[in-house]
Amino acid sequence: MKNFLDDNFLLQTKTAETLYHEFAKQMPIIDYHNHLMPDQIALDKNFENITQVWLYGDHYKWRAMRANGVDEYYITGAASDWEKFEKWAETVPYTLRNPLYHWTHLELQRYFGIHEVLSLANAKEVYDECNAKLQTKEYSVQGLLSMMNVKTLCTTDDPLDNLEYHKQIKNSGIDLKVLPAFRPDKAMNSDDVGGLNAYIDKLGEIGGAKIHDYEVYLAALKSRHDYFAANGASVSDHGLEQIYAEDYTQGELKTIFLKIRENAGITPKESLKFKSAMLFNFALWDHEKGWVQQFHLGALRNNNTRLLSSLGPDTGFDSIGDFPQGKSLSKFLNKLDLENKLTKTILYNLNPADNELMATMIGNYQDGTVAGKVQWGSGWWFLDQKEGMIKQINTLSNMGLLSQFVGMLTDSRSFLSFPRHEYFRRILCDLFGTDVENGEIPYNKEWLGKVIQDICYNNAKTYFNF
Repeated sequence: MKNFLDDNFLLQTKTAETLYHEFAKQMPIIDYHNHLMPDQIALDKNFENITQVWLYGDHYKWRAMRANGVDEYYITGAASDWEKFEKWAETVPYTLRNPLYHWTHLELQRYFGIHEVLSLANAKEVYDECNAKLQTKEYSVQGLLSMMNVKTLCTTDDPLDNLEYHKQIKNSGIDLKVLPAFRPDKAMNSDDVGGLNAYIDKLGEIGGAKIHDYEVYLAALKSRHDYFAANGASVSDHGLEQIYAEDYTQGELKTIFLKIRENAGITPKESLKFKSAMLFNFALWDHEKGWVQQFHLGALRNNNTRLLSSLGPDTGFDSIGDFPQGKSLSKFLNKLDLENKLTKTILYNLNPADNELMATMIGNYQDGTVAGKVQWGSGWWFLDQKEGMIKQINTLSNMGLLSQFVGMLTDSRSFLSFPRHEYFRRILCDLFGTDVENGEIPYNKEWLGKVIQDICYNNAKTYFNF
């Protein structure tokens, strides 16, 4: 019997142990998609307590607490930070076999050196020990990132953001790249005409002119895309139910935009045409600048209307959706490829039923200009757990080139989430190790070590030109 979370956690063979400890463990981290707050990095924030850095904004934990019968008062409500931590500690023993159980204890070990299993019995002791450390310089935000050997981060930023804190970080001279990523979801959300109009008004205020024409709107957004590029951005990101690839004419778009600006209401078909046009133009701009575009597809968001109205979005009421992905995704990528304007692209699916679809779709648009030009991204959101990662790695291995994969990311709002890279690396090494010991691949230690280091770090560094 192995000890829980020992040095060889998840490594089931001697070969896996060698590959992880000699090759994967030492590699720095590039986290090319997350939801960290750049102001907290720029100001090198010290959190007052572990609840603030660990539970604030973490809807994974919130969902588990609700499922364990914890009242909302102790989750997002007015309870004290200690009371919220206490309820989380009480919940942890019930998360057995959920990835939260592994993540929680990896984070306590890697950041705080705490090897005890968290429970209600030791909650106060753990809380006090973590809080004392969080007050020190070593445990500032930049210190936490340094502990995990993080070299490059791409945050997720709205086109209207002035990127003030990214500029401040760049000028500070710290040994960490924090780059913005262009996330224009709100700029194309014609499902909410009122919200879209408010967004267009804000964009007009930034540019100093009112926007009433579709072409003027595109030009104003393009200027924000240019602004992001001038401030270090080389990545875009889109969170969509599915790719939109409806046919449209420029005349139709002008009419639809005028209806939007007049709050006249548009039909579902018109909304699809508008979103399709916007998405295609964003892709053209990304190609023009040589950016990497990312598409996170398949989330069914805000399912609980009652709690959405009181708590707002991103509070733990999203799930996997069953949207058809293949036909529109192929049409979108093909349209760009026909014009030779398909930039480097990463696709993420939330529904595991789409795994083979994604793994084969990326092969349709590899053109030999860049190794792994079109990527199938790592297990995302509900799939960034052991089984989800294994399925993604195995499917990509069977239908593409795992050796050219750009590896893991956190997609997190927490500065304590970076052991997820270690989790991925251990799983990766275990799969390779098992294949070696089963005689399925030869044991060329140096070559296997290189492939693993490439997946962990080098491929991303090359792919993103970081």
